[in-house]
Amino acid sequence: MTSLSFDSPVGALTIVETDGAITAVNWGGGHRDTTPLLQKAKAQLMAYFAGELTEFDLPLQVQGSDFQRQVCDQISAIPYGDTKTYGDLAKALDKSAQAIGTACGGNPIPIIIPCHRVMGAGGKLTGFSGAGGVETKVALLRLEGAAGLLI
Repeated sequence: MTSLSFDSPVGALTIVETDGAITAVNWGGGHRDTTPLLQKAKAQLMAYFAGELTEFDLPLQVQGSDFQRQVCDQISAIPYGDTKTYGDLAKALDKSAQAIGTACGGNPIPIIIPCHRVMGAGGKLTGFSGAGGVETKVALLRLEGAAGLLI
């Protein structure tokens, strides 16, 4: 496992690589390891924050249960600038919205797996596991030009 930290518009981020795949994006810094994949991930995140990238092209490995991976797959399918509700994902996976919310909160690779695009019923803003909470979620959605934000 290697990791690389850098400053971003939403605070210090640390990208984690394990066995040739990105396995986590964490808030906070202090790690200075580097690999070609970590450099590529950092470059893609910075291009995303600059409004120049709408889709990440990185090998990802979601560590967690099969359900966690299924939810992350559903989240990853939400297009840039679009949103879905917990209920939408619950219906797609035949699970409860609460279970989806818990899995979203446990997303180990936020931003790249865009859990900020998942909203409460009626498009209401709900929590966000990243530093800054809902404010960071709003900033990411605004960056993407997501329509229908209820702020």
